[in-house]
Amino acid sequence: MSASASLVALDGPSAAGVSAVVPATEVGEATPVAGQVLPTRAELATVLPWSGLRRGSTVAVHGSTALLLALLADATEQGSWAAVIGLPGLGMIAASEAGVEVSRLALVPDPGGDAVNVIAALLDGVDLVVVGPTARFPDSDARRLSARARHRGGVLLPFRDWPGADVRLDCARARWHGPERGNGSLRGREVTIRASGRGAAARPRSCRLLLPNRSGVTAVPDSSASDSPAAHEVPSRPTLHSVPGRVG
Repeated sequence: MSASASLVALDGPSAAGVSAVVPATEVGEATPVAGQVLPTRAELATVLPWSGLRRGSTVAVHGSTALLLALLADATEQGSWAAVIGLPGLGMIAASEAGVEVSRLALVPDPGGDAVNVIAALLDGVDLVVVGPTARFPDSDARRLSARARHRGGVLLPFRDWPGADVRLDCARARWHGPERGNGSLRGREVTIRASGRGAAARPRSCRLLLPNRSGVTAVPDSSASDSPAAHEVPSRPTLHSVPGRVG
């Protein structure tokens, strides 16, 4: 889709009062072709079998909203449209800070009881469609939506388990850089991204990333910083220490 693509209302019923719009292909503009690759951050391209997001593919993301937004950033910056369905905790500010071009991003927090038709309609006109956990339907519908993405040349990005996904990306082993012995500022969150799947993605891949770094974007961690004492896993609960003093 070009950045200047016009917007048209979706044909068919809307769900739960949601009025969805999608970019219409301009007259004379080529229809997306399955197999073409949409760009991603160079740091993420190393774990994807196509060095980007292949049109027609289904890429399931697990464990990190930051990873999900990083996958959308380059594509939307370079003119692609994206829609996020069934992820009510995601806001435009967070997306913008992660590098997503929010003028090409549509949010549908609650697709209601007609999620499958809403997703299918969006796949007809949007380059990247994210499906969150609140959009519920049987596995058989999930497989049909993957088939529709293949047919229409869109990229389906489930933020959940998804049967038959081409690629599964897992975010694990998160640790923060910065504070040492409780002092200092957080400078970045280092994670390990693991990719698995079928076909071209059958060979497991992994990489370490700062997601985000001090500037709030994706970056490759410095090896010396990763091994320093200041890089450590932040405990889920703080440790309390007694301080000598006088009461009263």
